[in-house]
Amino acid sequence: MVKMFSSDKPEIAGDYNLPHIDLINHKGEAIDLKFIFIELNLYESIYKNAVTGTLVVTDAKNQIGRLEVQGLERIAFKLSSPGTKNVEDMLDASVETGEPFHVYKITDRKQIGPGVMQYTLHFGSREFMRNLRTKVSQAYNGRLDIAVRKILQEEDYLDSRRKLKYEKTGNSNKIVIPNLRPFDAINMIANQSLPEKSDGVGYYFYQTIKCFHFRSWDSMVSKQGNATRPIAQEFYYMPLKFKDEAIENKIEHDFKSVQSYRFLSNFHDVAANTALGTYGHRVISYNLYDKSIVEGDWNYHNMFDSTKHTDFENNYRDAEKTPIASSPVDYDNTKGISDYPESRVSLQSTTQFLHNKEKGAKYGLDVFGDSFNKGQQVSQQNQILHGTTLKLVVKGQSYLEPGDLIQFNIRPIDADKTDIEEDYRYSGQYVITKIRHQITSDIYTMVLECAKDSVVNPVVAGEPQYQANKNKGDLEDIYDSSTNIYNRHN
Repeated sequence: MVKMFSSDKPEIAGDYNLPHIDLINHKGEAIDLKFIFIELNLYESIYKNAVTGTLVVTDAKNQIGRLEVQGLERIAFKLSSPGTKNVEDMLDASVETGEPFHVYKITDRKQIGPGVMQYTLHFGSREFMRNLRTKVSQAYNGRLDIAVRKILQEEDYLDSRRKLKYEKTGNSNKIVIPNLRPFDAINMIANQSLPEKSDGVGYYFYQTIKCFHFRSWDSMVSKQGNATRPIAQEFYYMPLKFKDEAIENKIEHDFKSVQSYRFLSNFHDVAANTALGTYGHRVISYNLYDKSIVEGDWNYHNMFDSTKHTDFENNYRDAEKTPIASSPVDYDNTKGISDYPESRVSLQSTTQFLHNKEKGAKYGLDVFGDSFNKGQQVSQQNQILHGTTLKLVVKGQSYLEPGDLIQFNIRPIDADKTDIEEDYRYSGQYVITKIRHQITSDIYTMVLECAKDSVVNPVVAGEPQYQANKNKGDLEDIYDSSTNIYNRHN
């Protein structure tokens, strides 16, 4: 039985407003699936260029047959948490004020009872389908965020009507798009973009239910690279010190409570990150213009504060919030894990002012800094992808979206740390990287995947005194007559 919600105030955490779920066929005919749907899922991610989703339906009236569903349909709805006033905090896919999703396939069709069918409709945003139908073959000259705006809005390409929230780039260039899909073209531009207001490298281009984003990681963890960013929500997973009766606002408390959590990755994979160039990376750049070679080494610990991180405080503590210490890693020298630049060696071509642009215009990337930029970009991406990854299940809150900064509070599990309020390593700020909105007939929940590339409290490097046998192993020729292994048992 579908629970009807239309209140401006939630009765319990997990309530939602969903007036209708209209399935509109290629003839313009529509039916409301709200009373026969089992589960509605919406997927957003900073790693995905478009929003997708699924709708599981139990059909006892042969709706698919009567509507002639064939993969050209649209799904229209408007989802919000009760009490939401701001239009931007609603998931609007309605015909009147939003942009309906496009159905592209039907799977898992099966009979679950006499005359009752169950099936799953798969759908994506309008831009998701436009990206599959169009190609970009064009040169763009100037600031890189302007090129992205043109590809997103031009009628021959994505022709999007969605809002774009973008961060101005601090560099310009001439980009030639060689017959690529629009999303691939934008991703290529994003890879070369530098933010105007911070020292970050590389952008993310992604879509949420509300809008498109073109922004850097620095903008997700800080404000213009020099101020702390407000958190969107604070979540808890710890025993309360008081009884439930003492909670003034039970609903607000439930919204902040984590139903369950799991660390998909709770520690930097040191072996993988070493090989990928997270800690040490030598980049050799070949200047196509004057045939010169520039070599640059990236050192994770020395340059950690050149980009912003999740627990950014805008003070001296930020430089020491690395998830891994700079202590010596070998017993016979003082080198730390970042002091081995040949862990990864890359070769790239580079040039600046290839199109006769004047110096000082921030045209292209400075040849002498391009090697450093590449090392910085690779390291930052790896810190996010191969750092601490947290999965939370919480009550549905339609105003949250990927790219938001949240606070997660968890007590340490150590028996001797019962008086400590939070775990110094795994508590703190996280960026939401993925969201699964899961709506059933009676509850709205969200599965959040969050990333963290720092720790709350600074990590102090130690000076271990390794004790080890430094004697070299003997060398033995297996065919030497005196030590021949074939004569040992004779």
